[in-house]
Amino acid sequence: MSEFRDATIVRGGQSAIATNKVLRNTYALLGLTLLFSAVTAFFAIALGIGQIASLVCFGAAFLILWLVLPKAVNSGMGLVWTFVFTGLMGASLGPMLSYYIAAGAAGLVFQALAGTAFIFFTLSAYTLITRKDFSFLGGILFIGLMVMLVAAIANIFFGIPALSMAVSAGIILIMSGFILFDTSRIIHGGETNYISATISLYLSIYNIFVHLLALLGVMGDD
Repeated sequence: MSEFRDATIVRGGQSAIATNKVLRNTYALLGLTLLFSAVTAFFAIALGIGQIASLVCFGAAFLILWLVLPKAVNSGMGLVWTFVFTGLMGASLGPMLSYYIAAGAAGLVFQALAGTAFIFFTLSAYTLITRKDFSFLGGILFIGLMVMLVAAIANIFFGIPALSMAVSAGIILIMSGFILFDTSRIIHGGETNYISATISLYLSIYNIFVHLLALLGVMGDD
């Protein structure tokens, strides 16, 4: 009996070490990719890229996300493609950030950055401290995301400001849920690939920032 108990303790310890390693690597890579995105966004602003170039960057990033990264996350090239993906995502923000800066609303950009950082660190800390399992949110978040996507597409044709604000608020809420969900998956062993974990958290942070900035912009116009 003692041998089985000791083996269980060893396996539990190894599992905890592996989980902590994934968590450390995820946060380290996440920090680097966010910094790299900030750099590419700065160069996009400095170069004055337009909406077409922004859409090209965004489209290329999602081609990499859907076609390349799923096959590369378990190899060394996964890191390279992760930086290419996040760099393109950062560059795609150039025209939007240039608009706010040119309008004398650079303060809103910093407010959105601060708000995004606060949301991420608060939710991550809560999950890490409580060790609560948020895996039950997966289905709910997916359905909510689909609803927001349909609403966003519909509003392209209707152009209702109130609906646009509701969509932005809804996406912020859903992406906050994904931070809880993804962090929980890491600490409970549901996610063992730190590249995949980084990409998931990056997308949540990216969307929170974009839609928080949009909300602040609308409220600032009132």
